[in-house]
Amino acid sequence: MPGWQDFTGLNRGYVLELYDRFRQDPSSVDPATRALFERWTPPAEDLPEESAPLQKIVGAVTLAESIRRYGHLAAQLDPLGGRPVGDPSLRAETHGVSDDDLRKLPASLVGGPAAAGAATALEAIEALRRIYCSTTGYDYAHVFVPEERDWLRQAAELGRFRSPADPIDPVALLDRLTAVEAFERFLHRTFPGKTRFSIEGLDMLVPVLDEVIGEAAEAGIHSILIGMAHRGRLNVMAHVLNKPYQQILAEFKDPLSAKNFREDMAWTGDVKYHAGAHRAIKGGRQVDLVVSMPPNPSHLEAIDPIVEGMARAAGTLTDSAGAPRFDPGRSVPILIHGDASFPGQGIVAETLNLSRLPGYQTGGTVHIIANNQLGFTTGPQDAYSTSYASGLARGFKIPIVHVNADDPEACVEASRLAFAYRERFQRDFLIDLIGYRRYGHNEGDEPGFTQPLMYQRISAHPTVRDIWAHTLVERGEIPPGVPDELMRGRTAELQGAMDALRPEQDLVEPQPEAAPPGAAAKAQTAVPLEHLRGLNSALMTMPPGFNLHRKLERSREKRIHVLDEAGERTVDWTTAEELAFASILSDGISIRLTGEDVERGTFSQRHAVFHDVKTGAVHVPLQTIPQARAAFEIHNSPLSENAAVGFEYGYNVQEPARLVVWEAQYGDFINGAQVIIDEFVVSARVKWGQRPSMVFLLPHAQEGQGPDHASARPERFLQLAADINMRIANCTTAAQYFHLLRRQASLLLTDPLPLVVLTPKGLLRHPFVASTPLDLAEGRFRMAIDDDDARAWAESIGRVVLCSGKMYVDLVSSELRAARPEVAVCRLEQLYPVPMRDLRAMLEGYPSAQEIVWVQEEPENMGAWDFIRPHLTEVAGGRPVRHIARPRNASPAEGSAARHGRHQQGLIEAAFSLRGATVIRELVK
Repeated sequence: MPGWQDFTGLNRGYVLELYDRFRQDPSSVDPATRALFERWTPPAEDLPEESAPLQKIVGAVTLAESIRRYGHLAAQLDPLGGRPVGDPSLRAETHGVSDDDLRKLPASLVGGPAAAGAATALEAIEALRRIYCSTTGYDYAHVFVPEERDWLRQAAELGRFRSPADPIDPVALLDRLTAVEAFERFLHRTFPGKTRFSIEGLDMLVPVLDEVIGEAAEAGIHSILIGMAHRGRLNVMAHVLNKPYQQILAEFKDPLSAKNFREDMAWTGDVKYHAGAHRAIKGGRQVDLVVSMPPNPSHLEAIDPIVEGMARAAGTLTDSAGAPRFDPGRSVPILIHGDASFPGQGIVAETLNLSRLPGYQTGGTVHIIANNQLGFTTGPQDAYSTSYASGLARGFKIPIVHVNADDPEACVEASRLAFAYRERFQRDFLIDLIGYRRYGHNEGDEPGFTQPLMYQRISAHPTVRDIWAHTLVERGEIPPGVPDELMRGRTAELQGAMDALRPEQDLVEPQPEAAPPGAAAKAQTAVPLEHLRGLNSALMTMPPGFNLHRKLERSREKRIHVLDEAGERTVDWTTAEELAFASILSDGISIRLTGEDVERGTFSQRHAVFHDVKTGAVHVPLQTIPQARAAFEIHNSPLSENAAVGFEYGYNVQEPARLVVWEAQYGDFINGAQVIIDEFVVSARVKWGQRPSMVFLLPHAQEGQGPDHASARPERFLQLAADINMRIANCTTAAQYFHLLRRQASLLLTDPLPLVVLTPKGLLRHPFVASTPLDLAEGRFRMAIDDDDARAWAESIGRVVLCSGKMYVDLVSSELRAARPEVAVCRLEQLYPVPMRDLRAMLEGYPSAQEIVWVQEEPENMGAWDFIRPHLTEVAGGRPVRHIARPRNASPAEGSAARHGRHQQGLIEAAFSLRGATVIRELVK
């Protein structure tokens, strides 16, 4: 029989009930049980005072379990005094027991640490209520892993992370709250009317962060990444990241304008942390912490996946060949959410979904909902359908602790619990910090218009500092005058900083370093042919006994000889890509390649990961080549764009020396990441001084498959192109793609820019796209490519056609190409930055040309035409610049393959016809 201590709850009650039956009538139990009871007796303290019906025992046990599961529904979580919703299961009568019944039952029925030292079940139940129904609501019944759930319950019931088991320094906590409050008061008085998105009402957020960071420091983690929106951001920068008061005040007192504080800005603080200081432990060693808060726009939760990507990058070692090594002990991500945005913005769910995926996990994130109980003007009843703002996290099995932000000790306990859980299980944890917002959405807003009753209570409500100061005075831990003395000291510090302020010197704004002139044009991307052959041979080497899918064997056999004839066009798009990646790894640059179905490729073209058809074993050639000097990783991403792209962006900016590539299943899927593109990828350089360089591979072409998946929306990227903020390319050959990737890798540190590549679909295996091995070994990326055939009779050329991507292949493969030798077909491979010098030189080479014609397969209002027109006009030498395109349309492509074919042929005929655009209009009609 198991030990008596192994029986708890209903099981223990059942054994006691059997024993009671045995005492009254030994024949009422089965022989085996009777034999057991003849030699064993339950401990006396576990026996009821008198014979208790089984239903009373069951009632006591189910009441205890209900308190553990649903006690948070009766917890006093609202600092403003709102009544908890409660639940019938928390009442004893619901379970058919009374206080008198519980007095007669042993505490052991309740079980757990709460029963220790209790004389009766009633005392144990009362202990449970003090734990689960106070100012902390433990909400983790949805955690299905028994070990995790038991650990969480033990921690709560033992009081493992609260005094006296885990003491705090009460005076230091008061001083911290004083600094937080004094800072807000000073800004409110000194800069009336300026927006700062005050932390007031959630002041304990700063000590909560102190605790998590302190625990991380003692655990040996030296990198903390904090993502948060604007609420309280300024205070966190000042008091958690140690941003100097002078810098903050200079931003408010902007010498150039009267603008508000830039709450979107970033800060990185090198924090000197004295180990044990947050617990008043003396003599601890001093450790260095880097605490970073990346910039975040007003799309509140957009920062979430970016911080996760940064944490993944910070914890990943890529300095040797093979797969990278991830160490969750190197960094900790902390995400501070809004109570309206956490349930309201889809990127939160996308980010939470990444948390346990192999290519995205970060060893656990500490989530904190800065819960004002109010959005801009929207209350909870209109903001979310769940019981709590945190309800979404339950679906991801994340433990949740709801805590009243006016109870400092409970908040400290919650933060310690959060980190300890993360450290032990490497899983996410969520603190729902429930407070209020002392002012409106911003300090100039009037919240009384929409929440009059709530703000009447807030105006009469003391601050958490006042509450804590009063508590300490009542306990006799500080003299009555100490709180005012601390406030005077903190205010004087701020005033001193203000008096010494020199805005012109103290205001430091990020300025990205300028790239060396011509860095991209000078990039050396050719790879010696023998080195390429060595790489190809290594890539073709399979592990002994590996059983490849039979359909892949034939293509692999051809691939072995792809570089044998240097002048033959044998290198297709996928071969060029894999050789580019292999050569980049051999240069010592690591690569992270992710995306939707990226391991195989949407069009079954890549096969970067092979699966043994008999054993399921996996082989990744780019992780096994002996020439590699850096790690390669590849992961299929979830079917998400916003969070997936945000994650890769964060990875990229955290570790800019690594090549980060994200591929969409189809180019138009990038629409799902528009917020990340707009707010980070294309504008972070000019807004915040960040220098992203991630690569986007976006399949793009009109191929008669309908509007969806036809267009990667190049017009949107081109509309956002300014200040040399990215590169956009639409290559026509495999070699061009090879050199483009290698150029990007070579510029990661000297001239980093995001790279958007409009990649082919049907052309992946087209003979016109194939290149020779010599093109890889001796060539370079050409931003514009002349018509080599037409150059021989340049004086006779009457029209210069310019195009890019698939349109070029359709034109030169047409029978009209030979019939119209007076038309030169030239290519613009890099759409942005526009290679003006190359274009001008190319067009000047056709002095007899009467017109320059841009041809695109996209509708006139899409594609590159609107963007490229002024640039072509500038270099046309006074000649007219015309265009040939599908007519303006709200949809990027036709829904009929037959209509597509007719229209595409119309474009080709118009390109080679003197009637030009008139032809395509007539054909469309």
